[in-house]
Amino acid sequence: MDHTRRPLSPHLGIYRWQVQMVSSILHRATGIALAVGTLLLLGGLLTLADGSAAFAVYRSFLATPPLLVLLIGWTWAFAYHLCNGVRHLLQDAGFGFAKPTFVRNGWVVVVLSLLLTILVWAWIVLAGGAR
Repeated sequence: MDHTRRPLSPHLGIYRWQVQMVSSILHRATGIALAVGTLLLLGGLLTLADGSAAFAVYRSFLATPPLLVLLIGWTWAFAYHLCNGVRHLLQDAGFGFAKPTFVRNGWVVVVLSLLLTILVWAWIVLAGGAR
C-alpha cells in the first residue's frame, strides 16, 4: 500500500475557512494577546505606585501612536474574548448548537466586539483620557 500519496494528517490546505474555525482560533489568539497586554496594565500599576510623576511619564509613553494602536487592539481582544466566552457559556448550557445558530452567533460576537471597542474608545476620547 502506497502511503506517500496521502497527507499524514488533515491540514489547513484541505479545510475551507469557516466562522467556526476562525472564532476558535481568534478566541485562543485573543487569550494570548490579553495575557501579553496585561503587562502594560501591570506597568501602569507599578508606575502609579511609584508616584504621579512616574505615572505621567508612563501615560505619555502610552499616548504614542504605536502604543495607542496596541491599546485599541488589546481593547478589541478583551471585548472579543468576553463576548465569545459568554457564547461558550451559553453553549455549555445547551443553547446554540444548530449549525445556522452557531454561525450566526459567531458573527454576532465579531460585531459586538467591534461595537464594544468603538464605544469604549469613544468614551475614552470624549472623557479626555487619550491625550
